[in-house]
Amino acid sequence: MNVREAVFDFLRQAGITTVFGNPGSTELRMLRDWPADFRYVLGLQESVAVAAAAGYALGARRPGLVSLHSAGGVGHGLGAVFNAYRDRVPLIVLAGQQTREMLPTRPFLGADEPATFPRPYVKVSTQPERAQDVPVALAEAYRTALTPPCGPVFLSVPEDDWEQPATAVPCRELYPDFGPSPEGVRVVADALNAANAPALVIGAGVDDDRAQAEAVELAERLAAAVWITPLSGRSGFPEDHRLFRGFLPPVRDQIVACLAGHDVVLSAGGPIFKYHVASPGPFLPPGTRLLQLDCDPEAAAWAPVGTSVLTTVRAGLAALLPLVHKSDRSPLPPREPLPAAPLASAGHAIETVHRLLPPDAVVVEEAPSHRETFHARFPITRPGGFLTTGSGALGWGLPLAVGRALAGTRVVCVMGDGSTMYSVQALWTAARERAPVTFVILDNGGYEAVKQLGRRQGAPGVVGTDIPGLDLVTVATGLGCPAVRATGADLGDTLRAALGADGPAVVVVPVAPEGTTAYPAGS
Repeated sequence: MNVREAVFDFLRQAGITTVFGNPGSTELRMLRDWPADFRYVLGLQESVAVAAAAGYALGARRPGLVSLHSAGGVGHGLGAVFNAYRDRVPLIVLAGQQTREMLPTRPFLGADEPATFPRPYVKVSTQPERAQDVPVALAEAYRTALTPPCGPVFLSVPEDDWEQPATAVPCRELYPDFGPSPEGVRVVADALNAANAPALVIGAGVDDDRAQAEAVELAERLAAAVWITPLSGRSGFPEDHRLFRGFLPPVRDQIVACLAGHDVVLSAGGPIFKYHVASPGPFLPPGTRLLQLDCDPEAAAWAPVGTSVLTTVRAGLAALLPLVHKSDRSPLPPREPLPAAPLASAGHAIETVHRLLPPDAVVVEEAPSHRETFHARFPITRPGGFLTTGSGALGWGLPLAVGRALAGTRVVCVMGDGSTMYSVQALWTAARERAPVTFVILDNGGYEAVKQLGRRQGAPGVVGTDIPGLDLVTVATGLGCPAVRATGADLGDTLRAALGADGPAVVVVPVAPEGTTAYPAGS
């Protein structure tokens, strides 16, 4: 057995038989004589391959595997690796490298210090010292990617390693959940039981850990207001629930304003202190106590206030529930419904997509300038039903949607025109793989989110924020995706046709720029 055979044998044992990538010369010995039981999904740019692998990982609930090309290809993909790290997506990034014999000569396409290059946005990064160590390093990387908090791992393999002798490595079972300390759970329970007006802040980890039912039960037992963490990559609570209050904005004073009146706040599965706009002042309202359940020791370490209990989310909530008393507090009043959005607005387009959404579809969103409108008019109501970037590196949504669809689910992907152009090559992969994705592109002719932030910070008219002249229908059709441009009047019929397509379809919707500033209070 050689290294190549041992690696494919391990991947087969682990159930990882779909590989995303963009091939290069330093991967040729791995890619030749491709096994018949493995699928290779080609991305036309490395960041597309990484994000598609991430979408597949979130759907298949196992690490996604992406093959990149030496230093240049890894560099192209690092924005997506950054997103995967921040959003806790398990990925194995397998990078090519020039032969070991050539490395002392600084060869063309060789990677200098390959293990250093992707840090700190990977959980582990290595180039094994010996060829025969590659299968063992892969097995360790696989287990590390799955250990909470999940995330990407990086393995650089010199090209000549693949043909060297090696020994098979078994795929050991790993049960990565871990529970909280009994003392810590009791502290949290006592605080919640004594609270006058508790609130829950739900992070993406609730959705990742399939703990939404436990979160709902806890909220109902406490009659607690429920918020979602700022810029969350997933939705961990049904947004049509009577206790749901909305999304915390990534601004310190606005978080304080949203949580005013709550004496005890429990954060589960994500960071409450994620900021995009600077603002001075305290982290919490005066007298408010913060408690945190999360699996990430680093997040617990840098949290500036509060009490943290290390635990995977479902285990922590399950341990907490028997200790929390049912409250006799009056139920919270329902949120006021919004009036219907005007025709030809982003709100109208978003409402139309929501109305026609197939019941089992997953929604992917990357339309930063319309995110507040999306949250307000498109409630996510089922576990696993929503994906976005919680990290901010654009170009994630389009290929993420393709990878999620290839894991076996109809996907509706709502994108901005600017975001689309960061990874538009993903449309070619969607067409080639006949991925069941309906792409809805909200075309406002610019980077409106940047303009909004500019207005907020007293800098209107920021240069470089207009992108006129994009013909997204022509771009999409040129990449093999059927595409149409739809106005407000015919949007419903156009979307119905696109949702029923056998494969991908693109609907470009012209919309007016949003008139609000970014992150209004209570958004």
